[in-house]
Amino acid sequence: MIKYILLVLLPLTLLGQRQTIDKGLFESYDLYKEESLLNRRFKHDVISNLIDSLQGQKGIEISGLGHSIQGRSISMISLGNGETQILLWSQMHGDESTATAAIFDIVNYLKSNKSLLQKIRVHFIPMLNPDGAELFSRRNAIGIDINRDALNLQSPESLILKRVRDSINPDFGFNLHDQSKFYNAKNTDSPATISFLAPAFNISKDINETRGNAMRVIVKMNTVLQRYIRGQVARYNDEFEPRAFGDNIQKWGTSTILIESGGQYNDPEKLEIRKLNFIAILSAFESIASESYKTATLDQYLSIPMNDRKFLDLKIKNLTFSYLGQEFKVDLGINHKEIENADHSEFYYLGKVADIGDLSNYYGYTNLDAEGFDFKIGKTHPKILSDFEEFKELDFKSLLSQGYSAVSIENMPSEIKFTTFPMNIIDVKNIRIPKNNTIPQSPLKLEGNPSLILEKEGEVIYAVINGFVYHLKKGENHIKNAVVK
Repeated sequence: MIKYILLVLLPLTLLGQRQTIDKGLFESYDLYKEESLLNRRFKHDVISNLIDSLQGQKGIEISGLGHSIQGRSISMISLGNGETQILLWSQMHGDESTATAAIFDIVNYLKSNKSLLQKIRVHFIPMLNPDGAELFSRRNAIGIDINRDALNLQSPESLILKRVRDSINPDFGFNLHDQSKFYNAKNTDSPATISFLAPAFNISKDINETRGNAMRVIVKMNTVLQRYIRGQVARYNDEFEPRAFGDNIQKWGTSTILIESGGQYNDPEKLEIRKLNFIAILSAFESIASESYKTATLDQYLSIPMNDRKFLDLKIKNLTFSYLGQEFKVDLGINHKEIENADHSEFYYLGKVADIGDLSNYYGYTNLDAEGFDFKIGKTHPKILSDFEEFKELDFKSLLSQGYSAVSIENMPSEIKFTTFPMNIIDVKNIRIPKNNTIPQSPLKLEGNPSLILEKEGEVIYAVINGFVYHLKKGENHIKNAVVK
């Protein structure tokens, strides 16, 4: 009788462990989050210090793999005693750091949850392109895209990844990237917060056992993520790229999984998406260790919607304006570009008009319907202020309610490029006298910096400053920053 009870309890215990991986990670995440990584623009020294802090810890092996072109160290963290080998590499592109932070969250988890490591051995390369990370730039120090150097192997970073792959010969590989926040799951108004791909290994996109296993693991991760971001998972284009590492590592016999971290509502530093990486990757480890991924079907993989690029930061529909005696009604799409400061550690937003016209098949992180509103271009206040300190004392809501979107300053410090106040600044030193033009310009200009006023019955309801919305009637100020022009 006792033997019978033990036989029953054992699978229940294993089931409980699986549900802890599958469902408990979301609730327990804060216990493992690496608190020293607070934003996306961390540099090599931060990662190097974190790796150094792991030196000598039981069950963790640190390997020095070599150095980047500019001499920064590239290291690997290895954990586990299992036969199944898993290799993960991140920040091959220096400005794609979401999964790098998630790697240290995962390492923290594995340090205190070692049962998962009995069947697998995991190797992490957290920052493959430290020179690019220093500038928060895609390419390496000589301008090479490492992910297009799998064949020529002209950069030391590429040689390191190839050498590690060949020496470990991993069963599974995770190629960790960030994609644009403007991707959506095709034919939906949901951002592609996470996109997956089992890369093709030839031009005909054949599916062999290696690629099929990658697809099956992706199915398991997708099933988990649907609990937290339903409808926000997509599938990356599988067009064969003969120069890319993912495609070639798949070709060389490692089941390779691409994870692309995209956009999420109100998550500019991708901290929630980092958490989703933590959940998805650990769930993948569990499915590999338990071999539960083998129950997934290729049809389930193919049912994940494809990536599309139909998202905007702000979509304004039904905007009516007059030009040369005619009236037009259009939709307006506005996106925000991140402009970095000199040391690439911080950034501000510069709004740009991305598209004008029929945008009925586009979606906005923020949406505004201008139907029934009178549209005007924001005005510059006629008074020229003496300095920035005087600017800070202004009643900005009052100015916006009068239709003003900018104020001129005579002695504006040249190093200040933006302001957190909801009003653009015109630096008098930058004013150029426009040439006479007999044809008046359209009030909307593609790639222009948008400052719009929407009125109803003579009252300003919305001000759009630098592509951000201020709802004056409700007192809702969503302007992240205005700019100095």
